[in-house]
Amino acid sequence: MATTSTVELRVSVDVGARRHHVAIGLSSGDVLEEFAITHHPEGFAHFFARIETYHQHYPGPVAVAMEGYNGYARPLDQLIQARGYRLYNINNLKLARFKEIFPGAAKTDRLDARKGLELFQLREHLPVAKAVLQEVGVVPAANARLKRLTRRRRRLVNERVRVLNTLQADLQAVCPGLLDLTREVGNQWFLHLLVSADTLPQLTRLRKTTLLNIPCVGRAYARIIQDWQPQAQWSPEVEWVGAMIQEDAQRVLDLDAQIAALETTMHQVAQESTIATTVASLPGFGPICTAELAGEIGTVTRFQQESSLALYLGMATLDNSSGTRHSSKPPKQVNVRAKAAMMIAVDRHRKQIPESQRYYEKKRQQGKSHNQAIRAGHVAARSLPVGQLRRATKLARA
Repeated sequence: MATTSTVELRVSVDVGARRHHVAIGLSSGDVLEEFAITHHPEGFAHFFARIETYHQHYPGPVAVAMEGYNGYARPLDQLIQARGYRLYNINNLKLARFKEIFPGAAKTDRLDARKGLELFQLREHLPVAKAVLQEVGVVPAANARLKRLTRRRRRLVNERVRVLNTLQADLQAVCPGLLDLTREVGNQWFLHLLVSADTLPQLTRLRKTTLLNIPCVGRAYARIIQDWQPQAQWSPEVEWVGAMIQEDAQRVLDLDAQIAALETTMHQVAQESTIATTVASLPGFGPICTAELAGEIGTVTRFQQESSLALYLGMATLDNSSGTRHSSKPPKQVNVRAKAAMMIAVDRHRKQIPESQRYYEKKRQQGKSHNQAIRAGHVAARSLPVGQLRRATKLARA
């Protein structure tokens, strides 16, 4: 077999939870080796050692295709990019459609690894095979960090909502009148009140001086609490449920502090992101939505057209027409986190732009839902920063 620098060394990885099956081949179609590695440093070292061995004989470019990019593949995907190899993600949805057109007789991890090499060969001839392999661009460090920070924040926010719902239900069962003190059970002064005593019934015996020493409780709130104390009634289960309520209240306070710290860090990191600074320049795009969009998009170079990014953000639909019927359908491959941030930001954006607000009201009068009117407003007014993102990224690289 001739050694040439024009031959591309190709690697296909079928990613598993604990073991990954690997197939190494050439752009000529030859399969050089097949093996499996464990998801441990030793397995990664063996993986790169085998690639480098063949790379010495075939010193051309190296391309790696992985199924399950950014999932169980971590941190192998990052190590691959750090080596300077071209990384491709095997799109599972489009791979399933490819297998429907070209079904195989059997399915094993070893065959799936070989399938990646076949896709490399067929992508130059079949558009359906080319669509399965999507090259993964290098994501700026700031955007990669924002992705971690914003997803962590979202998990904490969701946990806070769950704990507050439980807290409110327990308070309603133990002492209904206590909830009447506040409009929102998550208010800081109310949470501090719940944890200020050793047990909940002791709240009825707190004096004014003690109340005023509770964080976030001023004279107005102290007066409200004192008016409630003579009328307070507790159910018998307060003996064992009261401690749970206080634990939940303390948990919400801790979550609030963690979320605030994350938001501070997100704001600092966003200053280093081209995408974040570009999006933040638009009216209505706040720091949280901006950070989420920058983290989820990563790099705009992965999108060849503005319409592709709009589909990824869930701000565009696909045609679904036949004959005289004209309709559309939502795309399946939408980043739900980016879509949620985009819907909130665009909604705030149209409230600050009179033209967008008028168009929104027009669509609502035509019978469109709120979400449909928001997306329609984007399409008509071009309020989405898709084009701006691409241009800003090119300018930053220049």
